[in-house]
Amino acid sequence: MNIKNVSVIGGGTMGNGIAHVFAINGFDVSLIDIKQEFVDKAIGSISKNLDRQLKKDIISKEDKEKILNRITPVIGAENTPTDVDLVIEAIIEDKDAKLSIFNKLNSIIKPDSIFASNTSSISITELSAATRPDKFIGMHFMNPVPVMKLVEIIRGYSTSDETFGSIKELSEKLGKVPVEVFDYPGFVANRILMPMINEATFALMEGVASKEDIDTVMKLGMNHPMGPLTLADFIGLDVCLAILEVLYNGFSDSKYRPCPLLKKLVAANKLGRKTGEGFFKYD
Repeated sequence: MNIKNVSVIGGGTMGNGIAHVFAINGFDVSLIDIKQEFVDKAIGSISKNLDRQLKKDIISKEDKEKILNRITPVIGAENTPTDVDLVIEAIIEDKDAKLSIFNKLNSIIKPDSIFASNTSSISITELSAATRPDKFIGMHFMNPVPVMKLVEIIRGYSTSDETFGSIKELSEKLGKVPVEVFDYPGFVANRILMPMINEATFALMEGVASKEDIDTVMKLGMNHPMGPLTLADFIGLDVCLAILEVLYNGFSDSKYRPCPLLKKLVAANKLGRKTGEGFFKYD
């Protein structure tokens, strides 16, 4: 399938990053959210990120204007263009919310369009069951999307080879490195990453070391560019908790049990960078 037009549902950090990457590679993009203020904020974020690329001479001023003109803001999923070739959902990490979006879109969007979810952990098979299973796939981009090369392409139980091939080819056109992953909780990236973050949180809760020293051990000892607690703040502690709960429920294995300290921070709305405080405090 020759994909030309793309709709991105959700204008948050991942959604606006995905729209940015498609637009900069020449695709027409509809960026969709539930309120005008959310869409305006998303476009503003894209503009700021393009300014960073402008300063680095990656793009020109003329390029920036053309890229922004390729992005059409839309209010409400029900107003998604019906003839779009690909819909990518990038809303909150909540299965019921995602299912509601896809059930709504299934009767609106042309039958041969592909549905994709940017979910970081939820079953693609479960999300696809009530819509178009053969044309449903996972596209798990990494944050920040304009910078990170990896895309996990997740096959659901019924995802067709044609759908997989189209999305793999598309990812390569975006300058990404696609990796084929099968549908198990957490896929690959978060199945490995989240237990590390969770264990770092347990180490902090149990007083093994300070948060600064835990991060230093992983940066200097394991050559990680960012410590696990700082990374958790960057991802969002609520997102980390949601993924751990998917792993815990999906495998029924106590090794994925979310740390009580992580649950406490989320309950206190200390979610990391986006709220100004998580494990660390931010201006």
